[in-house]
Amino acid sequence: MSDLSQQDWISNLNSDSKSIILDVRTDAEVEEGMIPEAKHLDIHQGQDFISALEKLDKTNSYYVYCRSGARSGQACSIMQQMGFEKAYNLLGGFNDWKGETIIP
Repeated sequence: MSDLSQQDWISNLNSDSKSIILDVRTDAEVEEGMIPEAKHLDIHQGQDFISALEKLDKTNSYYVYCRSGARSGQACSIMQQMGFEKAYNLLGGFNDWKGETIIP
């Protein structure tokens, strides 16, 4: 797992052909906006979150964010323990995000 600045996170994401964005915030947080093309998996869903991760392709690269970077760091650690080799945490999370957003 790597903690990346927004600039590095975006740069790596854009140059990675096997990149997937994961939003691990709650439904209420997602309703306020999200990064385009992100897949939503709420880390607070416990076993459902783990089950959803188990369905993901471990050979892809996952760019993970939450509101501030704490939960996404936890998600990256969980993913690493599950055998994901490429999980990248967005430092500062959605609160510090300066890029494009969408309302789902």
